[in-house]
Amino acid sequence: MEINQSIEEIQNFKGKYPKQLWYLFFSEMWERFCFYGMRGMLVVFMVNHLAMDEKTANLQYGATQAWVYAFTFIGGLFADKILGLRKSLFWGGILMIIGSVILAIDPKSFFFIGLGFTIVGTGFFKPNISSMVGQLYKNDDPRRDAGFSFFYMGVNLGALIGGYICIAVAEGSMWQSVVPENLRWNVGFGFAAVVMIISLLTFTQTQKSLGPIGLSPLMDVEKSKKKILEIATYAGSLIIVPIIIIMVANTKYTDYFMMFIGPASILYLFYEMKNFSSAENKKLLAALVFIIFSIFFWAFFEQSGGSLSLFAANNLNNDILGVELSPNGVNNSANSFFVIGFAALVGLVWLWMAKRKIEPNTVIKFGLAFIFLAGGFWIFYYTKFFADLNGRTSLGIFTFGWFIITFGELCLSPIGMSAMTKLSPQKTQAVIMGMWFLASAYGQYFAGLLGANIAEASENATNLEKLNVYADGYYQLGIYALVAGVVLIAISPLIKKLMQEVK
Repeated sequence: MEINQSIEEIQNFKGKYPKQLWYLFFSEMWERFCFYGMRGMLVVFMVNHLAMDEKTANLQYGATQAWVYAFTFIGGLFADKILGLRKSLFWGGILMIIGSVILAIDPKSFFFIGLGFTIVGTGFFKPNISSMVGQLYKNDDPRRDAGFSFFYMGVNLGALIGGYICIAVAEGSMWQSVVPENLRWNVGFGFAAVVMIISLLTFTQTQKSLGPIGLSPLMDVEKSKKKILEIATYAGSLIIVPIIIIMVANTKYTDYFMMFIGPASILYLFYEMKNFSSAENKKLLAALVFIIFSIFFWAFFEQSGGSLSLFAANNLNNDILGVELSPNGVNNSANSFFVIGFAALVGLVWLWMAKRKIEPNTVIKFGLAFIFLAGGFWIFYYTKFFADLNGRTSLGIFTFGWFIITFGELCLSPIGMSAMTKLSPQKTQAVIMGMWFLASAYGQYFAGLLGANIAEASENATNLEKLNVYADGYYQLGIYALVAGVVLIAISPLIKKLMQEVK
């Protein structure tokens, strides 16, 4: 392994992908196994083992996921200013391991404690590994989008394995003879701790190949002062864990926080903009447009861990083409399965179109993402016409809905991460990436509210009536997604001007 490479040597790589991308790919893959494995278990565990009704569970899920992504802004900020990307990532991984171990020991008694550590840990880990991927490329390198698409495939490989295995084992539809019934949920949460250890080991053993990427921003600061700032950051993140626990357990506190953090982050961005040129600020405004629209995308998409999780458990049969599967496992992993199959292909299509100068710009790609999203939700709606008298409908048709949505995600998420790194100056890249994930926090938060409204409308209904209520709700979400896509395509010339030379 080559070490001590300069940034120029790293960015002047030959071929489609830099070798460092593979190392970050595998580190992120195992971290996403941890994250998506836990995500798929939350709502079902809250309803079945914490005695929450479906409305409360949706609100609780939205609050939990909102905090996970909201903290990425804070983690990105401290990485930019004090820890650097690498130390921030490592510290976040340690906290995630602690949280997963706590949940594995006794998820019923220590549920919110484990979530508290996991939330803070993800905030330090998630935005910084994406920022390091962006720094592997020069700003004008046309291979960047393909690189992020490939990296995103790693995200989804972890999400596929963890997303299916954890919930399938916990619910007892997989490895029933191996895992005792009273330990199924413990084992499900325990998987997350094991794979997170693998993720950190992968990163620590390969980080020398990154050269100067991700090192401390305080290299020129006196060592004693630097150490004090780093220790204060570590201590502060531990102190905030119990505060997060309280705020996650009480969703009204999450409401107050969400009212504050979004406007505060935008004001902070405007404060940072005074240090940049007019051209750089126009690009940051374009990034802000993408960030705002992504909120709506994730509010619909993230029904997967909330209302769609309950829909899968209550209203889907358990076979596709004669193969018996866990409906909730499929709901939690089908999207990742399709991403793995098509992410590299979509990335190569972008490269093929770029060479012929016919590649759609980022705004058009975002618009297409919403149109695909609308199509997928309308397929979820049409599952109601295939239901039996018990309110059970086709898992196969439901899965096809995720197939369509996957192309929408591939037009937005990897392209969005790439755009954030292209549109932001390097000094503020981690903050911008944090804002990108903060938009996901708002999406998760609104996803919980939308799911709670659907659940409330179906309260005390029969299973067949519940199916119709959920399906009609997805039909409405499809309409909203289509409108957002059309609006984005319509304003694309204006946003393109703000982006200037960035495509």
